[in-house]
Amino acid sequence: MTEDTDLTPARLRRARIAIAAVFCAHGAVTGSFATRIPWIQENAGLGAGTLGLALAFPAVGAALAMPLAGRINHRFGARAALRGLLAMWTLSLVLPSLAPNLPVLCAALLVYGATSGMSDVAMNALGVETENRLGRSIMSSLHGMWSAGALLGSAAGTVAAHAGADARLHHLVAALALTAAGLAVRGVLDLRSGHGEEAPPHFALPPKSALLIGAIGFAAVFAEGASLDWSAVYLRDVLHTDAGLAAASTTAFALTMTVARLAGDRVVDRFGAVRTVRAGGLLATAGGLLVVLVRQPAGALAGFGLIGLGVAVVVPLAFAAAARSGPAPAQAIAGVATITYTSGLIAPSAIGAVADASSLVVSFGLVTLLAFGLVVGAAVLRPKTGAGAPVPANRDEPASIRP
Repeated sequence: MTEDTDLTPARLRRARIAIAAVFCAHGAVTGSFATRIPWIQENAGLGAGTLGLALAFPAVGAALAMPLAGRINHRFGARAALRGLLAMWTLSLVLPSLAPNLPVLCAALLVYGATSGMSDVAMNALGVETENRLGRSIMSSLHGMWSAGALLGSAAGTVAAHAGADARLHHLVAALALTAAGLAVRGVLDLRSGHGEEAPPHFALPPKSALLIGAIGFAAVFAEGASLDWSAVYLRDVLHTDAGLAAASTTAFALTMTVARLAGDRVVDRFGAVRTVRAGGLLATAGGLLVVLVRQPAGALAGFGLIGLGVAVVVPLAFAAAARSGPAPAQAIAGVATITYTSGLIAPSAIGAVADASSLVVSFGLVTLLAFGLVVGAAVLRPKTGAGAPVPANRDEPASIRP
């Protein structure tokens, strides 16, 4: 049941702006963290393998905490839950840079991942509801606002890294500013469960119809997570660039993600989800090949940019396809979200493990292979006839061939 009963067009426009601001603040935390990973690695005295181990702990934290988000929403309402969870996430940015060694860093990243996962579930649930109320596609642009936030965070991180600023001070200032910004957001829809409605289950397994969709999301988010967290380390350790140029690779990745997502709704309406994802897979594959084969900073920067451009709209399309994949849309979306989100948090540790066993070049060879998987598997995003209620956003066929 919706607590907001006066859903006028003006009210819905305010709700869209508000949820977009939330996505932006959430992304800014990720961008701020990613650009200072080399500093955090050096401060804790870690190698590639131990850094990869530490970066597995956000995945553990998210896996443990994400199922709680539904119950928190049910208990407090979506608006209050989102405000609290977003504040916990923005404040958690301070923790990793304070870690002096591996055990403390692992504990800090466990909390970082838990708060990230819960706030991510809460904001995406409200994003989908706002899209449904509007009756048109906004999820790609909302994820574009997340990327815009990541771009802003990474740009500030690039400046801080280039100036040699202490990441502890940088992250403290960023965390306080983003927490204040998140608490200042007004106009988000408030959704509460009806009286007598059962609380959601602790964990929602995706139905079989959503597993292949989750696999497509897994591949895209793996490439995204690997590039976001390891691009700066790749330029520094493989191509021997300075800290400022290394951090700029994260900015290049976030920039192309932002542009593609902000334009994504119109592109999908014109060409359809399947064609869009296939084309994106080809771009991401080309970007991966540039990173792996061209041992020059300019080639790597271009490669990371192409990866970002290619995978940008896959996750919003996976959520939309999940909603059409069977008779239980909410369960399918929750399951696909768990698969894709966990992929993004597993990716950094997997990249580190492969790098420790071989090299970072081989690690990004794996990213390239997964990117090509988008080309091969894009057809699973096409809905089967009669597979559930139509979804107005992110339609799967181009306007020119839809009836």
